Amino acid sequence: MGAVEIIGLAASISLLAGWRLYLCVFAVGLAMHTGWVELPQQLKALDVLANPWIIGIAGVGAVAEFFADKVMWLDSAWDAVHTLVRPAGGALLALAIVDPSDPAWQVMALLLGGSASLLTHGTKASARAVVNTSPEPVSNAVVSTGEDVLTGGLLVLALANPVAAVVIAVVILAATIVALILLRRWLRRILPAKPA
Repeated sequence: MGAVEIIGLAASISLLAGWRLYLCVFAVGLAMHTGWVELPQQLKALDVLANPWIIGIAGVGAVAEFFADKVMWLDSAWDAVHTLVRPAGGALLALAIVDPSDPAWQVMALLLGGSASLLTHGTKASARAVVNTSPEPVSNAVVSTGEDVLTGGLLVLALANPVAAVVIAVVILAATIVALILLRRWLRRILPAKPA
């Protein structure tokens, strides 16, 4: 696995961890534990994710997040609690993916992984707050299920094809920035202007 693939994998997993941290840890750990993903030597730090205890804890977290994310306002409370957890988890996942022998790469991975997770988490939490204002009860479950399917599918693609991980990371980053811009415009429209 070359540098571009490693960076793409680290970026895509960090970005996805901002949406579903527990699912990312669970999926990566399970893929490694079952041998679906063969790790190159430089990614041996990720071996810890294949530990059955970590897979089990991440699985319980993924199930809890799956249900908490479907309930209006509970999802926002869950997101508030995870505002620190997801960026830290994304940073640590990115750190585990890069070359441990180069401290410069480690610092960059930690900073960029945490920032990427915080960016996608902030966009998700903001979008969910907007969805929660919708009067019908199904919009929350539909959006949450879409996030689940998208995260799972992109994780499988990133793990199966590290080159695609680069494309995935760029697409997620672009979509996140577009979503933030649209949310900002929407909020400006619905909120009254400040008096001068």
